[in-house]
Amino acid sequence: MQPSPSAYALPPDDPHHRRVVARYVQTMSSEMPRYLDLNSGRFLRPGWPHAERFTRHLVADAAAITDAELETLLDHGWRPRTTAAWLIGVDRREAFRERLGALLLDSEVCYAGRGYCFALARLGTVADAEILVAYLDRYLPRTDLRYDQGDALGALLRIDAALGSDHAAPFTVPGGPWDTWVGALPRLRGHAEWTPERQRRWTDLCCDFAAGWTSP
Repeated sequence: MQPSPSAYALPPDDPHHRRVVARYVQTMSSEMPRYLDLNSGRFLRPGWPHAERFTRHLVADAAAITDAELETLLDHGWRPRTTAAWLIGVDRREAFRERLGALLLDSEVCYAGRGYCFALARLGTVADAEILVAYLDRYLPRTDLRYDQGDALGALLRIDAALGSDHAAPFTVPGGPWDTWVGALPRLRGHAEWTPERQRRWTDLCCDFAAGWTSP
């Protein structure tokens, strides 16, 4: 398993880092800090009462945050990294592609990988697909690890659909790497939530949400 979230609960004892975390990670547009809203995905639920306020603040901060502040957030812990990944994805900061790819492949902390995959799907180029392929090549054979394989596959399928490519095909053939990875846990075998289509659906929801509030 990935490291426990509690192992990365606090930012380093640095005033600048704490200021940036307070400004972008712990800010509240609902009754919870932003990082919890992002991690839960509840902003995607129809009828969530804080949806418009949450989204407007997220989009504004994605445009306002500096590259240096994003680097600060990416330096420590799943909470800042999750938030940074979403801000990068919403604003499509292509300069962070390689950094996100390295963090995804290293898989140092839990939860943040979903944000990295969202951001790569939003960038949506062949280069992003190649990062996701590298991740799946490394982690799908690890049937003992339940990291971000599903989010990576969903993001890759989203990019394939947009580009008319087939990067995901080697992973999704019947009896191939995806089926083997899912089948390693009996409770997941045949479960509708663990089909490639359902993995892409989550990515589509996140990316369509971002696209609906930002310029093309």
